[in-house]
Amino acid sequence: MRTRWMQALLAPWLVFFCLVAAAQVPQPPEVAARSYLLMDLSANQVLAAREPDAPVEPASLTKLMTAYLVFDALRAKKITLQQTLPVSQRAWKMPGSRMFIDPKMQVPVEDLIKGMIVQSGNDATMALAEGVGGTAEHFVELMNQQAKALGMKNTGYKNPEGLTAPGHTTTARDLSILSTRLLQDFPEYMGYYKTQKYRYQGTPTANDTNRNMLLFRDPTVDGLKTGHTEAAGYCLIATAKRDFPNLAGRRLLAIVLGANSETARANEAQKLLNWGYTAYEGLKLFDANQAVLEPQVWKGSEKTVKLGQPQPIVLAVPAGSASKIKTQVVRPDPLVAPFTKGQQVGTLRILSGEQVLREVPLVALQGVEQAGIFGRAWDAMRLWIK
Repeated sequence: MRTRWMQALLAPWLVFFCLVAAAQVPQPPEVAARSYLLMDLSANQVLAAREPDAPVEPASLTKLMTAYLVFDALRAKKITLQQTLPVSQRAWKMPGSRMFIDPKMQVPVEDLIKGMIVQSGNDATMALAEGVGGTAEHFVELMNQQAKALGMKNTGYKNPEGLTAPGHTTTARDLSILSTRLLQDFPEYMGYYKTQKYRYQGTPTANDTNRNMLLFRDPTVDGLKTGHTEAAGYCLIATAKRDFPNLAGRRLLAIVLGANSETARANEAQKLLNWGYTAYEGLKLFDANQAVLEPQVWKGSEKTVKLGQPQPIVLAVPAGSASKIKTQVVRPDPLVAPFTKGQQVGTLRILSGEQVLREVPLVALQGVEQAGIFGRAWDAMRLWIK
């Protein structure tokens, strides 16, 4: 009886505290799509999502993985941008969107890349897949191997272009992994994704406009890819980069899957981007390779070691809450050499009040070798006295 009385007394207060906690987290807008995900790439932080792990057909978003492998082949010098590739009968007869190449042509790799990205050409995609993989079937094997290596746990590829096929599925979360790695690993090729118009010489002007409407609406949008099949609906992955006084070049990624129209996918992605930039602010805590702290080292060739991260440490926080953020370092004590560059030595805890928001590994920004025998002996004695 007493337990029920206590529950009745505490219930209103529990509801109140839950509402207060919920109010501290910005509520995302309504998004007219089957699933979506909004990510702050500068902070490596998901800001909002719905059904991010639900299986979906990727349609032409598949071409992001095809591009990843093509860019990797370029970096490994297996192919060059100027190299020409033949157009097979299979590539020529690909259904769906095309760049209108034919078997009489030898097309430079760079033009095929533009045809795949800007025109979403299935013919260009097949030509690239055959040129890099030897056969489309072997290229698909490489796609699935790469997906596994990137940690895309719920993705299976059946073709390089994205036409509907049993088992050809992915998720919003896996697409965020692929998009992030594409931007990180191949920044030198990302300019193709903001190209508004392209057509190959001698081909019709039809289908020469990038289907990503946001490239024409929002000057801060610089990618990434659209997709559409009857089964997948209208899909869009949009990237944007905007400058703020406290953080220049803050980049967001919006993934909208299964919208009802070409216009709807653009509107919903724009809605997510605008909300992300206004509801959250980017907070840079430390620059790349900036020492978070420089603790004393024992038995080492150096007296201290700089601990930090090779990338900037950035956090996305609800607008107006940056003043509540504090940091705390957790590390072993004493620190005894040797340390190799990049070795994790501690952890940076980022807190809002008493709540831990994130834990960031702190690594040695430079190596510290062991001291000589006399230096080690001297420090051993000092540690014993300490």
